[in-house]
Amino acid sequence: MSINVIHPGLATSVQDLGRKGYFHLGIPVSGAMDRFACRCANWLVGNDENAAVLEAVFMGPKLTFNQDATVAVTGADMTPILDGEEQVNWASFAVKAGQTLSFSHLTGGARIYIAIAGGIDVPEVLGSRSTYTLGALGGFEGRLLQAGDELPVGSDEAPFEERYLPDFLRRPRLNQLRVVPGLYWHRITKAAGEQFFNDTWQVAPEADRIGYRFKNGTPLEFVEREQPFGAGSDPSNIVDGCYPYGSIQVPAGKEPIVLHRDAVSGGGYFMIGTVVSVDMDLIGQMQPNSQTQFVQVSLEDALKARKEYDALLKYAKQHIEKSGAAR
Repeated sequence: MSINVIHPGLATSVQDLGRKGYFHLGIPVSGAMDRFACRCANWLVGNDENAAVLEAVFMGPKLTFNQDATVAVTGADMTPILDGEEQVNWASFAVKAGQTLSFSHLTGGARIYIAIAGGIDVPEVLGSRSTYTLGALGGFEGRLLQAGDELPVGSDEAPFEERYLPDFLRRPRLNQLRVVPGLYWHRITKAAGEQFFNDTWQVAPEADRIGYRFKNGTPLEFVEREQPFGAGSDPSNIVDGCYPYGSIQVPAGKEPIVLHRDAVSGGGYFMIGTVVSVDMDLIGQMQPNSQTQFVQVSLEDALKARKEYDALLKYAKQHIEKSGAAR
């Protein structure tokens, strides 16, 4: 089975849950920016949660199906339209051979996830089908989709099954991001640290799979010191260190950058802290100019949040499976 790309949308790529085990070699995790939505899309069509899907940003693609298929769309508010007829988000729907899937304008969020039963069947590269465009790695020829592409889809002989996920089991788009202060917290003054969490920040236009920049907050005040050998002259510089997924750089102390799925693994800027892993999904659905606040939490709080997130995932999967069996 295959799908023809009539129009690729703004930036559509093949993604799964990511590429693990190569960060120390400078190869980022990549994968879906909103992992909750990605997992749910796959469960809705009966796939394994790590099957490859399409991630589309701000504008959906236009796709023609060469065979019958089961499809689901999750994530941002962008209505799927099948041959002119609107479909429901966060629910599976049947597509017939020859039909064309397109999308309405975006009304909320930033990224949709399009899952097809059988999964997008591109080759695995280093254990993942995710696209890392800067390295031309994985996905469909290591790049964003283009008009005229023909995407292979894995075989799926299961009959169509209607499944859905209700509103109360979908993660709300909160305007707060929980942060664990980092190893370099001592580099800023106490007043600067307090102000960082008091300020309301705005997502800058520089917001993509590499990182989200935030603006309109108070510049940080650094504790004076003599820069160590090997560090740059700016007070935000350090001797090169590792960048965890979700870490927050603040170049020159002015605009925080949260490093996301395609970010580099190390460099010479200090990190004020790290966004807890379960809130990285929320960043993936933020539009430029949206506002947020960073909220200081402990490591214990972060672990509790992860436990709650895992419980929600388990409950969502069970509900999706039962919704199909009930029909």
